[in-house]
Amino acid sequence: MGARPDNSPPNEQMIKRNSLSPTEYGTFYSNYIELVPADITLRTALDDSAAVLTEYLTNLPEEKVNHAYASGKWTVKEALQHIIDTERIFAYRALCLGRHDETPLPSFEHKQYAVWADVTRREFERMIEEFRTVRKSTISLFNGFSESDLQFTGSVGGGPMSCRAMGFIISGHTYHHMEIFRDRY
Repeated sequence: MGARPDNSPPNEQMIKRNSLSPTEYGTFYSNYIELVPADITLRTALDDSAAVLTEYLTNLPEEKVNHAYASGKWTVKEALQHIIDTERIFAYRALCLGRHDETPLPSFEHKQYAVWADVTRREFERMIEEFRTVRKSTISLFNGFSESDLQFTGSVGGGPMSCRAMGFIISGHTYHHMEIFRDRY
């Protein structure tokens, strides 16, 4: 087992979105990163994106839960399941990166996950609670990382990814779906 070079707690300056370098993540993820306000910390981004989503979902009229804005598009329930599944995968990636694992991490096919996620039998309120639980777990995970853990960069889906960028991508992915909910549902 190797020695940890730095186990100090993260410096808030190190984990603001505007401190990220484009070399810390692949271009595919830049749209998610850019949805996070530039001057907020990772913790604030995780808290805020979760609060915005849960407020929207808990105030959504029951008749909208199974609504899709166009043929072939996900319902709100299906989109929420996608958000939950994606956060779990992204948090796993963050765990690997935060533990300085140099093993390249694969991409995943989110549409395949959606095909197999049967939300028709699920209660919407329980899904909202599941999202809250997953996000609390994600926040706990990031709270345990040191500064060097957050800065560690590995390979995800064939491109570079730092642990801290993964956290902002988690938040940005949530903001992305909030924009879709507000604009189209």
